[in-house]
Amino acid sequence: MSSPHIKSAAVAAALSALDEGRTPDRPVLREAVRALLTVLAERAPGRSVEVRVPPYGAVQCVSGPRHTRGTPANVVEMEPGTWLEVATGRLEWADAITQGRVRVSGIRADLSAHLPL
Repeated sequence: MSSPHIKSAAVAAALSALDEGRTPDRPVLREAVRALLTVLAERAPGRSVEVRVPPYGAVQCVSGPRHTRGTPANVVEMEPGTWLEVATGRLEWADAITQGRVRVSGIRADLSAHLPL
């Protein structure tokens, strides 16, 4: 099933800018990040992992035990450009981890089964 978020103009514009070696305009990058985070939350429903892409957004996803207060046990955090790349399959999850472009904590913080979107 394909989500309309993946085909959004913001995602296309942000990827195009990255392909050209440019930084996407802030509003475009924000919308693209949020659209792809929404897809992740739809495809991996749950509240056991928090995925953070500061400063643009965060979602809780992946089934399993959920946290209710404080810092979640399972956290994934990365820069917006990295999120666009792993979410769209331009960068493999394992490579992003190896390159230190993704920070993870917790036993459920492996999103490889859910990426690319």
